[in-house]
Amino acid sequence: MKFLDQAKVYVRSGDGGAGSVSFRREKYIEYGGPDGGDGGRGGDVWVECVEGLNTLIDYRYQQHFKAKTGGHGMGKNRTGAKGPDIILKVPVGTEILEEDNETLIADMTEVGQKLLLLRGGNGGFGNAHFKTSVNQAPRRANSGLEGQDKWIWLRLKLIADAGLVGLPNAGKSTFLASVSQAKPKIADYPFTTLHPNLGVVGVDGREFVMVDIPGLIEGAHEGVGIGDRFLGHVERTRVLLHLIDATQDYPADAYRVVRGELEAYGQGLEDKVEIVALSKIDALDAEMRELVREDLAKAGTKPIMLSSASGEGVTEALRMIRRAIETLDGQAEDDLPASDEES
Repeated sequence: MKFLDQAKVYVRSGDGGAGSVSFRREKYIEYGGPDGGDGGRGGDVWVECVEGLNTLIDYRYQQHFKAKTGGHGMGKNRTGAKGPDIILKVPVGTEILEEDNETLIADMTEVGQKLLLLRGGNGGFGNAHFKTSVNQAPRRANSGLEGQDKWIWLRLKLIADAGLVGLPNAGKSTFLASVSQAKPKIADYPFTTLHPNLGVVGVDGREFVMVDIPGLIEGAHEGVGIGDRFLGHVERTRVLLHLIDATQDYPADAYRVVRGELEAYGQGLEDKVEIVALSKIDALDAEMRELVREDLAKAGTKPIMLSSASGEGVTEALRMIRRAIETLDGQAEDDLPASDEES
């Protein structure tokens, strides 16, 4: 299934049904009179958050959604049926925005959450509604009110506990693949990850969800490379694991570039708990590891060391992420297993 995290759609609620002009015509009834029924209300437009979806790909192939018109009124005071509603089903984490793509209408964060987006038009009155003591045979009825319409944006922001950030080829996809059942594309060239990947990670009997996004490069907030569009998928995370390729020439510069992009993007990413890790350390000897660590220390951070290929430091990183999540949730426990560094 292809991944699509943003879609623009047109929605319209149903028109109300028209009222009826009708008079009684029964045999042996001395006095007739108006008996035209009212029209039915038009269908509403709803948005519902459902499970089993993780993309907005359905809205790539259909962008127009129109609810049905209400039934027309009929004789014998019969009211028209309400028009069927239309329901847009979206995955958890979908934001609904106005046409300007900035004004938030609703944030769908729970399965079963429903939002009435547009209400259908009311049905028109039949001629029975207009009967008075001085006008006992009205010959007029109302047409139904028109429905409402608008363009909206659907924007998916994946819900995960932890997010992976870093430059292209920092080892993010390899890390996610090594700690979960996720199968991201892995290759030895930049931008192999073209869309976010989710994985369920387990450590010490606890599980949390991790998301990997395409790599950032300098100027991403201005649209350079893939841009910063996918940073929205780590907005909802509570912890960031910032991976830095230990084999590159200037790891400290790589750290500063990514931090700069997070700060330029805003939305609170720069204030999230950040765990910095040097990846691919299996390719370095002890002396080079220490040099790289010292280089990053000058940049104001103390990284942990890990290798997704050999497994070195991976469990420690996962424990640090889990503890940070539980601390933010107010669930930190004193008896959690100590990390390798603490033992």
